[in-house]
Amino acid sequence: MNFKKIFLLFSLFISIQTFSQKYTPTDEGSKVHFTIKNFGIKTGGQLSGLKGEIYFFTTDLASCRFNVSVDPSTIDTDNESRDRHLKGSEYFDAEKYPAITITSTKIDKTNKTEDGFYYFNGTLAMHGITKPISFPFHIEKINDTYLFTGEFEINRMDFGVGDNSAVLGNTVNVSLSVLAKKS
Repeated sequence: MNFKKIFLLFSLFISIQTFSQKYTPTDEGSKVHFTIKNFGIKTGGQLSGLKGEIYFFTTDLASCRFNVSVDPSTIDTDNESRDRHLKGSEYFDAEKYPAITITSTKIDKTNKTEDGFYYFNGTLAMHGITKPISFPFHIEKINDTYLFTGEFEINRMDFGVGDNSAVLGNTVNVSLSVLAKKS
């Protein structure tokens, strides 16, 4: 067998092994939490309905891909009346826009010396609007699952969610704790 054939077989083996490392986010064990000021008091809630796929390789960050969404109709703020209002056309318009999606464009290593710290660059699509987003995140491997944790901040007005309000803040803090299982 000549060198070209060996190299081709080796490359094929690496490609198959690399692309077989697909992970699927799960609601069980995951948390997508947000907080916002309402009447000057921090209030929050959760979203679920996680779907998507994650390809993560510590040895090949250029091949990492995230495409994960949550369902805005699952919003839970511990107040059914508020949840119905937030799902409606004035805020999330969950019927018209059934997904909030985060998609990576590039994953980088951070300047932390410990393993498991990375930087997410990508887009956040919500309410029919897509904007760039970047934030640090941590990854922990637990058997054949990954736990991704990170936090970021958005301005709800940038996504057309609600109107200007004297009582409702514009800044939304989002914390992620997403468990992804090997597919």
